[in-house]
Amino acid sequence: MIVDIASGANLAAAAAVAVCAGALNSVAGGGSLILFPTLVGLGLPTVAANVTNSVAQWPGYAGGVVGFRGSFTGQRRRLIHLSMVALWGGTVGAGLLLTTPSSAFDVLVPALVLLASLLLAAQPWLGRRLASARTGGDDRDPRWLYVTVFAGTVYGGYFGGALGVILLGLLGLGLGNLKVANAVKTVLSLVTATVTALVFGLFGPVSWVFIAVCAPAGLLGGFLGAKVATRLPVTPLRWFIASFGVLAAVYLALFA
Repeated sequence: MIVDIASGANLAAAAAVAVCAGALNSVAGGGSLILFPTLVGLGLPTVAANVTNSVAQWPGYAGGVVGFRGSFTGQRRRLIHLSMVALWGGTVGAGLLLTTPSSAFDVLVPALVLLASLLLAAQPWLGRRLASARTGGDDRDPRWLYVTVFAGTVYGGYFGGALGVILLGLLGLGLGNLKVANAVKTVLSLVTATVTALVFGLFGPVSWVFIAVCAPAGLLGGFLGAKVATRLPVTPLRWFIASFGVLAAVYLALFA
C-alpha cells in the first residue's frame, strides 16, 4: 500500500473523472482510458494508478452483471467453465503486474492504452462482423475459445483497458450469438475484476484515498449513464474516448 497525501482538489478531480468514466462505460465503454491517465496526472506512479483504477472499476462490472441477469438462462454450465478460465487468467495477469519490474509496465502501458483505444474505435466494425457470425450458442464451445479467453483475461488482470471489447470479440466468434456473448462477457469481466481487486487490495500499491472517492463516483456515473444511454449519440462519444486514449498513450510514452 502506498501512503499518499491527496489534496482536496485532487480528490475532487478524481471523483469528477470517475463519474464521467462510469457514465462512459455505460454508454460507449472505455472509461478506464480516461480515469487511468488522470490518476497518473494527479501524481500516482503508473503501477499504483493501474491497480487503483482496477479496484475502483469493480462496482461498475457488478452493476453490469445485475443488468444482464435475465440473459443467463441456459448458460450455467458455460458460465461456470469460462469463469474458471477467467479466474486463473485474471490471477496470472495480476501476479505478473506485481512481480515484474515497474519499469516493464512503464514501457508497455503506452502500447496497451493505444491498443485499447484502437479496439474501442473499431467496436462498431467488430459488432457488424459478429452479427454475421454463425448462430446457435448451444453447441459445444470450441477449445480455442478457452485458450483465447485465458489470454484475454491475463491481459485484463495486467492492465484491463477495453477488456470488454476483447472478450466480446472472442466470445462472439466462439459462440456465434452476439446477445449471449455480451451477457457472458459481463460475467467474465466481473470475475477478472474481482480477482484483480482482491490481489491488488491485499498486495498491490493501492491508493485507498482515491478508491474512497472514485469507486462510489464511478457507480453513480454508471447509473446516470445507463439512464441517458438511449438519448446520447454513441458514435461521437466513442471517438472522443478513443481519441483521448491515443493522446493519453502519447503523453504516457513521453512524460510518465
